[in-house]
Amino acid sequence: MLRYLPFLLVLALWIYAFIDCLNTPESQVRGLPKAIWVIIILLFGEVLVGPVAWLVAGKQRQPAADGGSTPSAWHRNHRTKFVAPDDNPEFLRSLQQENKKDETLLKDWEADLRRREEELRRKSGGTSDGGTADGGTANGGTANGGTANGPEEAP
Repeated sequence: MLRYLPFLLVLALWIYAFIDCLNTPESQVRGLPKAIWVIIILLFGEVLVGPVAWLVAGKQRQPAADGGSTPSAWHRNHRTKFVAPDDNPEFLRSLQQENKKDETLLKDWEADLRRREEELRRKSGGTSDGGTADGGTANGGTANGGTANGPEEAP
């Protein structure tokens, strides 16, 4: 197994350099055009000349301009204070807006329900099967408080 380790390390470095070269923007490539660097990496990868040349001389390696050289350093320098949702004014404001939307939707539904009930009352107002004038049913339910499943049982 150990006899394959050098080959695997060379292969890993070769693949890393190739993918790094492909993902590097053209503005960060030094010395030669990006296409030439890809060819160098592929042709001289087995002897490590191409990948090492790319890693040493092909790409501009500079610290981040915003003060941190690594992602963790950037996060240390740009901390944000955590605010609980019930202390966050933006979150509370969004809840109030959602409540207003829900209230208007509920009012619209109630108005639609009243309109439909009124239409049903008008349609069933002239029936002779025991319907009541206020829209109630003959089996004991009412239009605004009874059950739809059947008559309410008396205790």
